Amino acid sequence: MSEAVSRPTLEAVAARAGVSRATVSRVVNGGDGVREPLVERVRRAVEELGYVPNQAARSLVTRRHDAVAVVIAEPETRIFADPFFALQLRGISKELTAHDNQLVLLLTEGRDDHARVARYLAGGHVDGALVFSLHLDDPLPGLIEGAGVPTVFGGRPGWNDGTDSVVYVDCDNRGGAEDAVRHLVGLGRTRIAHITGPLDQTSAADRLQGYRDVMGETDPRLVVASDFTPSGGERAMGELLDRCPDVDAVFAANDLTALGALRVLRERGRRVPEDVAVIGFDDVLPVAGQTEPQLTTVRQDIEEMGRLMARLLLSTLTRGGPSTGAPSSVVLPTTLIRRATA
Repeated sequence: MSEAVSRPTLEAVAARAGVSRATVSRVVNGGDGVREPLVERVRRAVEELGYVPNQAARSLVTRRHDAVAVVIAEPETRIFADPFFALQLRGISKELTAHDNQLVLLLTEGRDDHARVARYLAGGHVDGALVFSLHLDDPLPGLIEGAGVPTVFGGRPGWNDGTDSVVYVDCDNRGGAEDAVRHLVGLGRTRIAHITGPLDQTSAADRLQGYRDVMGETDPRLVVASDFTPSGGERAMGELLDRCPDVDAVFAANDLTALGALRVLRERGRRVPEDVAVIGFDDVLPVAGQTEPQLTTVRQDIEEMGRLMARLLLSTLTRGGPSTGAPSSVVLPTTLIRRATA
């Protein structure tokens, strides 16, 4: 067996740079008080020797772990089937990587997992948490608050008490829905239906409100609750056609729902957009760009939302910098992307 390659030590770096061990420690741990020429010598020695700081030892000095938990309050089957989550995770990962932070993914398959997640967060393993896809009755916010870790939420929290203590990143769900429905009205459609997302999530509730802002008092049979999945879209579209066969347009709460709706319309012999116009929400290109016909949808910048979540959290963790004040929540604009279905 070959001998294990020994890792360069702090002392080795100090000897190579011609400085004290304490000076090397201050430089690699981001401390102040070291003259720039010495900093450059230490950095050069670190690179030449391939020195990697011991994270446990570094944490004792900096009280930072350079790790952020990402908590997604959905079962694994949904997370890995919905490209929305992949885009948001990519944005988060890019921002964390750019600041030399690790992403720790925590999934909650069921309510039994909530206490486990709370214990992990309270155990001092990460510096903060990014949490998204919460439902209104979810106990996670309270558990996370009890864990005492800085947190940024993805999506407007339904439990917000009106203060600035809860920081979140979201898109203009209500305004985007209004744009979609106005577009359908402008096409001359009069029996416009809405397939909702799960209404215990603020994104779905806001999109329903945007639909109602434009349609006002309309036939209640034109609104069908669903769950942001293709199968849910199929079920809801079938229900709509059965009870409102004269429907001539559908605003679906997301692209996956629209995908399911398009399948049922095709099976029922309804032409899109000639007989029924369809608009989705998200502009997830693996879905919206590959439907037949291609899907008109409301675009939100999902990857940028992830980046902003990470950026806001990191700003709260920065000490002594310009971002030490509490960050403000961010609501990004949406854009109607016109393709072939409406």
